[in-house]
Amino acid sequence: MYKLIGSAKSRAFRVMWMLEELGETYEQDSAAPRSPEALAVNPSAKVPAFMDGDDVIIDSVAICQYLADKHDRFTHKAGTVERARQDSFTHLALDELDGALWWAAKNSFVLPEDLRSDKAAAACEYDYKRGLDHLEARLGDNQFVTGDEFTVPDLIIGHCMGWGINVMKWMPPKGPLRDYLARVRERPAFKAAWAKREAS
Repeated sequence: MYKLIGSAKSRAFRVMWMLEELGETYEQDSAAPRSPEALAVNPSAKVPAFMDGDDVIIDSVAICQYLADKHDRFTHKAGTVERARQDSFTHLALDELDGALWWAAKNSFVLPEDLRSDKAAAACEYDYKRGLDHLEARLGDNQFVTGDEFTVPDLIIGHCMGWGINVMKWMPPKGPLRDYLARVRERPAFKAAWAKREAS
């Protein structure tokens, strides 16, 4: 059985969602970042960490992509142009959405108070919304980012946009992006993972 280490209210949620998409059973240790449990499997004590037998994988995106590759679902094959395009959207999610959200969080509660900037939130919101503009332009008329099939970057983007709305109150513009987010978050696997998150 797989084991996921990390609270459902962290980026471990992404892995929970992927596992629900795959229909895989898993054990979860709801360890917090910087906890002894997290440090035992990751030198940075960040979560999530993921155990497949005795092997440990860290970083939510690496875990989700590993699972997609292992089960040959929700991904294009490595070495194809389709996979390169898929990976490009994953990097957009990390660089332009997750990066802005995480820097805003760092300046809100993570960094020592004397290192926080009162201008960070506005700058991060500006950067995040530019990222949404780029996403909308690249999405076009597609159902999901690479076409008609849900893939790893859809999951990462869906998580980031939810984080933006629920925590930062950064709403995407009405129209294609909100419609896209609704499609992503109406998936039964998302709802199953979200119910577990709310119950934790």
